[in-house]
Amino acid sequence: MSSFNIALNFEDGVTRFIECKAGEKVLDAAFRARINLPMDCSDGVCGTCKCKAESGRYDLGDDYIEDALSDDEKCGGLVLTCQMVPQSDCVIAVPASSAVCKTGQSKFAATVAKIELHNDAAVVLELDVEENAPVFLPGQYVNIDVPGSGQHRSYSFSSAPGESKLSFLIKKIPGGVMSTWLEAAQTGDKLELIGPLGSFYLRDVQRPLLFLAGGTGLAPFLSMLEVLARAKSRQKVHLIYGVTRDLDLVQVEAIEAYTAKLPNFSFSTVVADDASSHPRKGWVTQHIPADALNDGDVDVYLCGPPPMVDAVRKHFDDQGVKPNSFHYEKFTPNVAPKAAA
Repeated sequence: MSSFNIALNFEDGVTRFIECKAGEKVLDAAFRARINLPMDCSDGVCGTCKCKAESGRYDLGDDYIEDALSDDEKCGGLVLTCQMVPQSDCVIAVPASSAVCKTGQSKFAATVAKIELHNDAAVVLELDVEENAPVFLPGQYVNIDVPGSGQHRSYSFSSAPGESKLSFLIKKIPGGVMSTWLEAAQTGDKLELIGPLGSFYLRDVQRPLLFLAGGTGLAPFLSMLEVLARAKSRQKVHLIYGVTRDLDLVQVEAIEAYTAKLPNFSFSTVVADDASSHPRKGWVTQHIPADALNDGDVDVYLCGPPPMVDAVRKHFDDQGVKPNSFHYEKFTPNVAPKAAA
């Protein structure tokens, strides 16, 4: 490969992708893209350009001093971008805001390709991208401007990176700004999007995964599952999909399809409504199998409304469960901002 895609994730949630040529250092590639990553000496002496490599293969060479990057820091995934030469696509967490680095959010246009209703619970929105198709990490989201409202709403990609169409799973809210617009929207209508955004995304897969989805928080996991299927992952993955009512269970057939695509994938659904005849009722925390936690050697990803996120965190604390990593994203359907960790 003559070049690699490097995702720079800034601390304010903005992600920018840059192309790094073979043998090129990340700092040089960023400057070529007019992104001013933190730096001072650019010689591996000061440590100002220190970032964290969250995935990918790279070479740091030995032309830097230990005061700039200690062996312990190196083992923890920290890198000096002035010395880092990628050997694959990489994801780098930058401890600075996009504004400080003199870059910003990417804006692009899209056209409505399909609107599909799922009961009274959700809408699948498919978009054709006219130009500047976004590169994103599975799990991230965009802000979509709602035409004529002066407002935007945030939605996670349910499609995987590199697909010809972008798709989103949108909760149907009576009187909601986006829901109301979608009721009258037509194929060919134009939309403006900003992104990708968010620090909730699939990291390098090195151990079993536990996915916990609440309602339309299922969307990012559909993107992640497709990426895992394309990579022919053989890691164990278990998804628990919790909803309030039976009618809120949407795209179950799409989830079911991954049991054939991913040999070690399993899933279960949970309905909270006491009146439901669903075989698993209650809350997601009541239906987490012990083996899915793998004695803590598991990476947990959770996307759902704030009460669900808080309940899962409390459940883990009460049970003394400490996953290897725990990534979560809270969403409130009527509010644009998202919080991820």
